[in-house]
Amino acid sequence: MNIRTFLTAALFGIGTLLGSAAYGATKTVTLDVPGMTCSLCPITVKKALMKVPGVASAEVSFESKQAVVTYDDAKTGPEELMQATRNAGFPSMVREIK
Repeated sequence: MNIRTFLTAALFGIGTLLGSAAYGATKTVTLDVPGMTCSLCPITVKKALMKVPGVASAEVSFESKQAVVTYDDAKTGPEELMQATRNAGFPSMVREIK
């Protein structure tokens, strides 16, 4: 292998590593939100979650008292999501992360 081929391969490899670090994986977390006491509470919880940078979707159920949130893990995580619900008046805890 000549030096030009080696350098090209090395730069490509470094670029690939650096490029992949900039993008996170899409993850889904289920949060228990036990403080939802009426059918309007999920609207407040969903709005709070959707304001968090990196959140792609949030489905909030009054019946199950849970929120299922899909997010980019390079931009946010469960701690920030729980903080968002807590700030909206609805403390939450992680049930499951996928």
